[in-house]
Amino acid sequence: MRVTMPHSHRTGAAVAAIALLLLGQADPIATAEPLQFRVLLDAAVADEPITGRLYVLLSKRTRGEPRFGPDWFQPEPFFGLDVTAFEPGTSRAIDDGADAFPGKLSQLPAGEYRVQAVLAHDFYSPHPGRGVGNLFSEAKNLEIDPASSGTVELVLDRVVPPQTFAESPWLKEVVIRSELLSAFHNREVVQRASVVLPPSYADEPERRYPVVYVVPSFGGSHRSNQWKMLTGPREAGDGEVEFVRVQLSGQCAWGHHEYANGETNGPRGDALVEELIPQVDRRFRTVAAPTARFLTGHSSGGWSSLWLQVNYPDVFGGAWSSAPDPVDFRDFMQIDLYADPPLDMYHDASGNRRPLARRGTEPMLWFEPFTRMDDCLGRGGQLRSFEAVFSPRGPDGQPRRLWDRATGRIDPGVARAWRKYDIRLVLEENWETLGPKLEGKLHVVVGDLDTFYLDGAVRSLAEVLRQLGSDAQIEILPGKSHGSVLSADQRDKRRRQMSEAFLRHHNESGEKTHAVLSMAP
Repeated sequence: MRVTMPHSHRTGAAVAAIALLLLGQADPIATAEPLQFRVLLDAAVADEPITGRLYVLLSKRTRGEPRFGPDWFQPEPFFGLDVTAFEPGTSRAIDDGADAFPGKLSQLPAGEYRVQAVLAHDFYSPHPGRGVGNLFSEAKNLEIDPASSGTVELVLDRVVPPQTFAESPWLKEVVIRSELLSAFHNREVVQRASVVLPPSYADEPERRYPVVYVVPSFGGSHRSNQWKMLTGPREAGDGEVEFVRVQLSGQCAWGHHEYANGETNGPRGDALVEELIPQVDRRFRTVAAPTARFLTGHSSGGWSSLWLQVNYPDVFGGAWSSAPDPVDFRDFMQIDLYADPPLDMYHDASGNRRPLARRGTEPMLWFEPFTRMDDCLGRGGQLRSFEAVFSPRGPDGQPRRLWDRATGRIDPGVARAWRKYDIRLVLEENWETLGPKLEGKLHVVVGDLDTFYLDGAVRSLAEVLRQLGSDAQIEILPGKSHGSVLSADQRDKRRRQMSEAFLRHHNESGEKTHAVLSMAP
């Protein structure tokens, strides 16, 4: 049955409703719409469809750009969505169906946020907001209520510009096309490095120099600390020789490729040894011999330096690694990846949360929420970076996941595939061949309070090497964390040891003091 009010009553009710609306007293349930972000790809900054990952990042800070997040230690809400053939002039929605951290869009606490959108598609950088050619919106301060804010429009109308490299008489950039990586990825891929020449390089044109290859840590590139390099080359100290210093870049879209050949990142180690190093030797006056070519690195760079030394023992004359990523997968940040039955990455046998990082002795990051943050990022996070280096690819072409994201349970098949990247295991199983080639070449230092619990794997590696009869120098420094282990004293010690290693075979001018087999790759 339909009830019809008299015209005068209908008119009065309408006026009353309008008055309530104007006074802000209308029933919010009747008019409110749930929050969604609608992101427009401005045709002014894109002339063809883009496939990549779309983000909306939020921050409680009222200044700055959220696109430079997320911060591992103080993460704020963000949302991610893979997009295929995103057409210029069209928009995509970020709503409750998007990947989310720490919770879905509908669970976002109401309040004021600084909001920014990013579309990441750069091949080289793991940072959505920094990758050259990635697109982003203006950062806005908005009052947001997920229950009633309706559609918030964001426009991708800005482009991350190319970075310039400021060369100087002593600082040079090397950029080469990699035939190996280009063939693997079916697109052009370049390798980059920065080269710092020693103080005497210009004044002694006949002199040749040993080389130190430096692998930056996670997030670093060949540009890292460029401002320091621009201040000029470092003078050699007492008992030291002058080196050409080559800073590499471990960056890739997945995070850090660790200079390991793999199914996702391609033949990264081979590309360095067969392509980039010969180019450095051709372009600069280096001593092209393994006895004059050294490696060093910290964290992911520390793992990389050890991996390269172990896998190319005839190319490098020694590795100095600090706080390396896990070098024994029986202690992968306190978790035995080979345990039978398989372990839970999120909880220990007592049901306690597993920590991923600590400050001093107090845990401050946990595997389960860190995994959710990492997966929302999609590519470029630390845990997915490990899977991109060590895992085979699945049927979807993506790196297989080491653990079930819902239960935390380790996949034993994937763990078995990781064994070929377990540095401890590689050494143990190939010591008869590797042992003589690595004599005097392995140097590792880590703090016993490493922030990411990396000291346990180093202890295990040290014990295995001791049992094998290795002369590896492994130090575990009391009270030192991930950030404090590489002190000025440690850096000085490393330079002296490299100098000594070089001078055992060459004089300071690079000439051989006795027969040295030249094995330029």
